[in-house]
Amino acid sequence: MIWIWIGFVTFVLLMLALDLGVFHRRAHVVRIREALIWSGVWVALALLFGIFVYFAYEGHWLGLGAGVDAVDRHINDGPAAVLKYLTGYVIEKSLSVDNIFVIAMLFGFFAVPATYQHRVLFWGILGALVMRGVMIGIGAEMIARYHWILYIFGGLLILTAIKMLLMKTDHADPARNPVLRLVRRCFRVSDQYHGQHFVVRLPTGRALTPLAVALVAIETTDLIFAVDSIPAIFAVTADPFLVFTSNVFAILGLRSLYFALAGMIDRFRYLKPALAVVLAVVGAKMLLASQIKVALGPHANAWLLGLVMLILAVGVVASLVAARRTGPAPADDQAAPAACVPGHSH
Repeated sequence: MIWIWIGFVTFVLLMLALDLGVFHRRAHVVRIREALIWSGVWVALALLFGIFVYFAYEGHWLGLGAGVDAVDRHINDGPAAVLKYLTGYVIEKSLSVDNIFVIAMLFGFFAVPATYQHRVLFWGILGALVMRGVMIGIGAEMIARYHWILYIFGGLLILTAIKMLLMKTDHADPARNPVLRLVRRCFRVSDQYHGQHFVVRLPTGRALTPLAVALVAIETTDLIFAVDSIPAIFAVTADPFLVFTSNVFAILGLRSLYFALAGMIDRFRYLKPALAVVLAVVGAKMLLASQIKVALGPHANAWLLGLVMLILAVGVVASLVAARRTGPAPADDQAAPAACVPGHSH
């Protein structure tokens, strides 16, 4: 099975190399049309990979699907594997939309020039893939050994959903982020941006640029979001390959999705409540897995996929209808505060 993992990681690295080294070799502002095209490319790749998942698990290539899935205690054949992969992809993709609100806020806070935002997101997402890979490996191993951890994950997801519904905003002031404060305390930070560089040489020595500080902020916030999103997919499957691949494709399309939606964030006022409901549904599925399996039979994951897509569709449609009737959401509900550059020199 190791060759399947090596092949997939190689494919991802190749796509990232083409993205940064060929298509975005020169820093430029990503326009909506370009962002929509790239969003379509990443979605198409994710769906095409679903075809590979079907045949790979149906034929148990290199041991894929040979073991029992710790979540439902079944062997993953082709139909079951592709359904779990697509369900996990939709869940992770929808939850990653919440990252867009935070990214917009951070870019505004650090006043990151639009020309260099793609570069920050590229390296931020590359780091996120590594962190999520480690967390998925640990989570899958824990569930395989201790099935009751699923109930803890389910409870955490429901608590997170309640927090998202009740709190006006769940994004703390980046200036108070302890990781950023530690970075500024331990490293010299320049007052100004220096092109697309993360580190520059000043008369006083090497220093991080505000672009590097923004990257650290995005990495730490993604780590926090991963604590919510990764347990969500374990409601569907504990197969490490399905969990990791669906996560990867959802995250890879996050950059283009950000540039496509960043200018319209204020129009999706009901999207966050919809995401909270999705988390609650997934958490309930974890807590009531046995009862749901009896009620819905072997098609429980298909029902979950349909329900998640319905909730998201309702949230998007309700947001667009409300925006047309009353205009964009009030300024207090928008993600990005007034921009400023918090970097300083020592």
